[in-house]
Amino acid sequence: MNSQRTSRKISQASLTSTPASHPQQDIEDNVRQILRHIGEDPDREGLLKTPHRVARAFEYHTKGYAQDPKEVINGAIFTEEDYQEMILIKDIDFYSLCEHHMLPFFGRAHVAYIPNKHIVGISKIARLVEVYARRLQIQERLTTQVANTLMEALSPLGVGVIITAEHLCMRMRGVEKQNSIVTTSATLGAFRTHQETREEFMTLVHGR
Repeated sequence: MNSQRTSRKISQASLTSTPASHPQQDIEDNVRQILRHIGEDPDREGLLKTPHRVARAFEYHTKGYAQDPKEVINGAIFTEEDYQEMILIKDIDFYSLCEHHMLPFFGRAHVAYIPNKHIVGISKIARLVEVYARRLQIQERLTTQVANTLMEALSPLGVGVIITAEHLCMRMRGVEKQNSIVTTSATLGAFRTHQETREEFMTLVHGR
């Protein structure tokens, strides 16, 4: 009986002492398998450090998962009761990864809002785009996430977001259309209900 208890303890101890798998090491191991699968030799000189580089690259490209977009906004909200005109931040560059093929898509975001007693530091809007872009994404979701987060954080009179992007999953594979550009938009509050506000937004974005 004592021997059974001892063996049970040893078995449990061996389970708990097993070192936890390291995410970066897992990625590196999987990259080596991919290299072998496509017919490459992961041990040749040019590829020896490739698994490590790929793991580090994916850690950077998806760092938005570790960031809270609301915290980015909440730390820079200021009271401003006298200003109720449109604020627009144009041409916010971003890079993201398509969740369908894990290939890059990249472009520019244009974000506008009409304050209702509160404004946010302009750099924080660019940071907000960055947080959501640094995840596996689709452009449609990225557009609505930026708009909804800004709406929830500021309770403004309205929010408008336009994103234009180039998708390498269309250019490098599949239909291989080299000049295609995707445009998505999200409008909330006055940007949706007031045509004049929407038209002003479009005019400011496109510079007409």
